[in-house]
Amino acid sequence: MASQPPRIPASGNVASRSGPTSQKPRQLSHLHSQLAQLTAHISDLENLLKVTSVQAESMRGLGGYSGAMFMAASKVLGEETMNNPNQDDNSKSTP
Repeated sequence: MASQPPRIPASGNVASRSGPTSQKPRQLSHLHSQLAQLTAHISDLENLLKVTSVQAESMRGLGGYSGAMFMAASKVLGEETMNNPNQDDNSKSTP
């Protein structure tokens, strides 16, 4: 024999029917406030994405400048090494 779930009395059905209708305005009000909060957060996110986009462009420019400086420094240091190849050897034996 399989056990059957307990039966809910008829009076419980009446209470459950009136319960949701009394909660509906409160739930709708809560949903409305959540929607307003979500809208505000989406607006904030949009503004932050705009700022991030501008900052990403600036970072791209800074990356280009940094790369150019490294290439220029490499070229200058490479030319100095080629012009004075024994300078390091002389400085080590001088002291």
